[in-house]
Amino acid sequence: MNLTIENILLIGSILLFISIIVGKTSYKFGVPTLLLFLAIGMLAGSEGIGRITFNNPEIAQFIGIVSLNFILFSGGLDTSWSSVRPILREGVLLSTLGVFLTAICLGTFVWLVTDFTIYESMLLGSIVSSTDAAAVFSILRSKSLALKSNLRPTLELESGSNDPMAYVLTIAFLTLVVNQDQSLLSIIPLFLKQMVIGGLAGLGFGRLSKLIINKIKLDFEGLYSVLVIALMFITFSATDFVGGNGFLAIYICAVYLGNQDLIHKNSIFKAFDGYAWLMQIVLFLTLGLLVFPSQVLPYMGIGLLISVFLIFVARPVSVFLCLIFFKMDLNRKFYISWVGLRGAVPIVFATYPLLAGIDKANMIFNIVFFIAASSVLIQGTSLPLVAKWLKVSKPEESKEISDFDKLILDFPKSSLKEIKVFPKFLAVNKRIVDLNFPKSAFIVMIKRKGVYIRPGGSTQIEANDVLMVLADSPEDFTKVNQCLEDPGIMQNS
Repeated sequence: MNLTIENILLIGSILLFISIIVGKTSYKFGVPTLLLFLAIGMLAGSEGIGRITFNNPEIAQFIGIVSLNFILFSGGLDTSWSSVRPILREGVLLSTLGVFLTAICLGTFVWLVTDFTIYESMLLGSIVSSTDAAAVFSILRSKSLALKSNLRPTLELESGSNDPMAYVLTIAFLTLVVNQDQSLLSIIPLFLKQMVIGGLAGLGFGRLSKLIINKIKLDFEGLYSVLVIALMFITFSATDFVGGNGFLAIYICAVYLGNQDLIHKNSIFKAFDGYAWLMQIVLFLTLGLLVFPSQVLPYMGIGLLISVFLIFVARPVSVFLCLIFFKMDLNRKFYISWVGLRGAVPIVFATYPLLAGIDKANMIFNIVFFIAASSVLIQGTSLPLVAKWLKVSKPEESKEISDFDKLILDFPKSSLKEIKVFPKFLAVNKRIVDLNFPKSAFIVMIKRKGVYIRPGGSTQIEANDVLMVLADSPEDFTKVNQCLEDPGIMQNS
C-alpha cells in the first residue's frame, strides 16, 4: 500500500491506536513498549502484513529530529536540579568522555572483525555510542523503578545529555569517510564549536524563554504549551544555524526552565509528557516502516557479535574508566553499565550515512538497527531483575516523589485534606477509578504504612490508607467520604 494524502491519516491513526493498546499490556510480559512500537511499524511495512511502502530516509530523519526535540525537551523539563547537582560531574563525564570511549572501543572492534575501514568503523561506533533518551526515560518511568544512591538521576542525566556528543562524533567521522583527504585533527574545531555554542545557546535561550513565558499574557492556558513548543524549535534551529549543537541546546534550555517558576508550569509539564510519548510512538513506528527485515537478516550474525561486545565490553569499560576516580561501589557501576540502552537515536543517526551516499551505508543502517533492537530487548527487559540482583533497587512503596509529582499540589483547589480509610469502608481493595469520585476532587497522594506513594487510576485502596485529597468545596469532601464508605452511592444517586 502506498501512502497518499487520502489514507495517511487513517493509517497513521490506526497504527497509533494499535501501538497504545498493545503497549498498555506489553509490560505484563516484560516487553518494553518501544520495542512493540518498532515491531508494529515493521509489520505494517512493505514486507509485513500492512504492505505500506516507505523508503525515504530523508523524511524518516526529519521525523526523527522533530521527535528527539520533544523527547529531550520533556526529559530536560523533568530533570530536578537538586537531584542532578550531587551527581553532575559523574553524569557529564559519562555523557562526554563515556560516549567517546564507547565509540573508540567499539569502532576498534568493528575494524578488527569486519572489512570496514578505520573511519567507517569509527562511524559505526559513534552512531551507537550514546544511550538512548527515549528508551531510558520510557523504561525507567514505565517500570517505576526506584533506585538507590542517586542512580536514577545519574542515568537520566547521562541519557538526556549524551546524544549531542554522539551526534558530533557521527558527523565528524562521516565527514572523514566522505573526505578521505582530511586529517583526524580537523574534527577538533568542529567538536569544540558544536559543544561550546550549544551549551551557551541552551542557557541563553532558557533565560529568554523564561522571560517570554512569564511576561506574555495569553488568553488561554493551553496556548502556553504551544508557546513553549515554538521556543523549543527556535532554540534548536537557531543554535544549529550558527553552528552549535541543537540537541545540547534544547536539553540545557529545558533543564533550566524545569527548575524555574513559570506561569502554568504544571499544564506545560503535563502537555510535554504527552507530546514525548506521542513522539516516541511516531518515531519508532516510522523507523519500523523504514526497515526491510529481509535486508537485516543477512547481518544478524555480525550484528549480534557487535551488540554483545557493546553490551558486555565497550559500555562497561567506558563506564568504569569514567567513574574510576569517584567513590562508587561496584554494584552501582555495573548497573550503570547495564542501562546502556540503544534505541531510536542510533537508528536516526544511521540515516545520515544513507543520505550521504557512502558505500556501506545500507550495511551500517541494518547493523545499527539490529544493535538497537537487541539492546532494548536484552537490557530493557532485564532492568528490574538486574537491579534486584545487584541490590540497587528500592521497594516500590518507598519510591521518592519527584519535583514533577509535587507540581500537582499547585492545582487551583481550595483545600487539601487527609482522609483515613477504615477497614469497614467498602472502598477497601477497590481501584481509584472505580470509586466514582466527584470531578472536582482527586487523590494526590496516599500514605501507606509510613511511606508516601503516588496513586494512579488502577491503584487499589487498602485498609488504613491515609488519602491526601484536593477538592474545591466542603461539599466535595462530603461526597468523597460517601464514595469511600460506599463507592456505589454516587453512581446510584
